[in-house]
Amino acid sequence: MKRCQRAILGLAALGCLWLGAAQALAQASLKLGQSLPLSGPLGERGGEYRDGALAYFKWINSKGGVHGRRIELLSLDDGAGVEKTVANARRLLDQEGVLAFFGMAGTANYAALLPLIAERQVVSLAPYTGSDELRRANSPYTFWLRASYSDEAEQIVDQLTTIGIHRIAVFYQDDAFGRDAMAGVDRALEKIGLKIHAAASYDRNNGEVGAAVKAIAAAQPQAVVMISTDAPTAAFVRQLRRTGQRPQLFALSETSHRRLQADLGSESAGIAFSQVVPHPGRGGIAAARESDSLPKEFLPPGGMTYTRFEGYLAAKVMVEALRRAGPQPTREKLLAALESMKPYDAGGFSVSFGRRERLGSRYVDIAIVGSNGLLMR
Repeated sequence: MKRCQRAILGLAALGCLWLGAAQALAQASLKLGQSLPLSGPLGERGGEYRDGALAYFKWINSKGGVHGRRIELLSLDDGAGVEKTVANARRLLDQEGVLAFFGMAGTANYAALLPLIAERQVVSLAPYTGSDELRRANSPYTFWLRASYSDEAEQIVDQLTTIGIHRIAVFYQDDAFGRDAMAGVDRALEKIGLKIHAAASYDRNNGEVGAAVKAIAAAQPQAVVMISTDAPTAAFVRQLRRTGQRPQLFALSETSHRRLQADLGSESAGIAFSQVVPHPGRGGIAAARESDSLPKEFLPPGGMTYTRFEGYLAAKVMVEALRRAGPQPTREKLLAALESMKPYDAGGFSVSFGRRERLGSRYVDIAIVGSNGLLMR
């Protein structure tokens, strides 16, 4: 009898241990890893993307998380440096034990990560780059959320040629980002029997745009597509207008209209931007109205910008994937969960992945800076 009682007590104790372990697992956070510029020239853009995602994750955590587990976004600053990005990624995997990558940023940076992603078979959602070349790499673990540079270029070219503009020049950053996006403009023009009217680049290391301004002004284009980061874009616009040239100016979504408006003031009026998510204003899609209704303590100061809203939508997609992956998600389950989104409505923004489909969205819209400095659709 005593032996039987001891056995029963032992089983009860073991059961308590199992229960405690299960409860601990349920309470463990779901760690997501992110490396992006939070300092340097691109720091503001990286911070906005992170803050938009955090707004949604914080809201979800306040409601109990996903299957009772809170989401923890570990964001490491790489200052846009490629080597630092790779070092951060290894730290996130080896020291932090993240389940997946989220919103890794930069064209050259992400290219350097692809071998590591393939080796570790880690899911990576919503890299912040529109590179067509990286999409053609067909990484089975990468799920692209933003439209590509070719998608943006096609929309810009269509907008310009519809109103009779055919002499289209390109001002671009001489690196992987700039050359890839310029190739997208070239392909878009080639489809309708046109060629780039003139092209000129600048060195990202010094940001000097004078030679590019001179070359493009001499070509007298009707429009210029600017594939450039914030400060060089502002310098180009200012110097080009001093030549007396007034072509229609287009920037890709990579350029921050807020920084451009801050640098140029009233000179930014009339500049058009391609955008890869809908307008984040109150009267916009359901997800925009949802974000506007969040408790103030979850929202970044200044409210939603396009970049913050892109991060917010990416976070919605990740939360849905984690929900579908179940209470004890693995990388394999998360991969299958993302593949099951065909389509998924993120509140007026449609995302579609599949077993062989990794390009979740090709949404592109055009917005123009108004006289009040705000973007208008």
